[in-house]
Amino acid sequence: MRAAIFDAPQAIRMADVAKPTPGPGEVLVKVKAAGLCAGDLYIYTGKNPYVSYPRIGCHEIAGVVEAYGPGAAGPAVGTRVVVDPFIGCGKCYPCRIGKRNCCANLTIIGVHREGGFADYVAAPASNLNVVPDSLTDFEAAFAEPVAIGVQGCRRGEVTAEDTVFVLGAGPIGLAVVEVARARGAKVYATDLSAERLSTAADLGATPIAGGAGLIERVLELTNGEGMPVVVEATGAIAAMEQTMDLVAAGGRIVILGLVKKGQGITLPGLDFTRKEVTIYGSRASVDCFPEALDLLASGKIHYPKIASSFALGEAPAIFAKLADNPMALHKAVFIPEAA
Repeated sequence: MRAAIFDAPQAIRMADVAKPTPGPGEVLVKVKAAGLCAGDLYIYTGKNPYVSYPRIGCHEIAGVVEAYGPGAAGPAVGTRVVVDPFIGCGKCYPCRIGKRNCCANLTIIGVHREGGFADYVAAPASNLNVVPDSLTDFEAAFAEPVAIGVQGCRRGEVTAEDTVFVLGAGPIGLAVVEVARARGAKVYATDLSAERLSTAADLGATPIAGGAGLIERVLELTNGEGMPVVVEATGAIAAMEQTMDLVAAGGRIVILGLVKKGQGITLPGLDFTRKEVTIYGSRASVDCFPEALDLLASGKIHYPKIASSFALGEAPAIFAKLADNPMALHKAVFIPEAA
């Protein structure tokens, strides 16, 4: 089969490799659409803190059930599915309390094991989610990033009574914008890119210009209170450090962005008690795919309409383009030639 392989930072190539054989409890999925995530771009640029090389990337996978391995069962062969890429061990403390996305022995498809930038991918049969008939394969590939938005909003306990401020209008920030709006919340967004901020506005967020003076603009807008819910989706240390100044007293902060392993951030210690702020981390998602697929099928998520599709063979060129200019595309989805 054909696959796009990351050999090392700044090195990706197309190659013919053996089709995976599903092991015990696993399923073979024929890939129909494979989304390019910021995490994949980090693999390409050498900034992903979890990956090992060489690796077939991609954890945003929509496809069709091809075959099952020994002892595996699930949706019938031919069923359209999306793959939850996070595989917990089922034994550690996070897994025992239902947080397998934080598993101490976590395996991520496309990071620790081969992913969806290929004609086929093997995955645990228990990680399949059936795609509603109303969704195309291209649209279904958005289930994973939308699920991250669902997780972030669940962590922040976002309701229709809330006002939410999203820092960063990249792929994950836009997912949070749409999920929060689907919950009925009032949503503001900021970004250093005017183009990305315009996209967030098109998806229903009220834009606030980023950069110098952001805190003052937010305080003026909120009569000095700050935002009830602040969601950080940039991965930028400066943005993370601003969250405490941007959030209202008694509010919630949700951190989705990734920094390099070992990198610290600084927050004003007095504000932990002065504001009595709750700070949540949010990692990927757990049990959020059904809600994400329902939101996509309902038409409440419009993000797929601004994405672009490419043949998988174009992956090396697309990654080089995005490494040079991460804002060159809102979102890329690869379609394997054999799909």
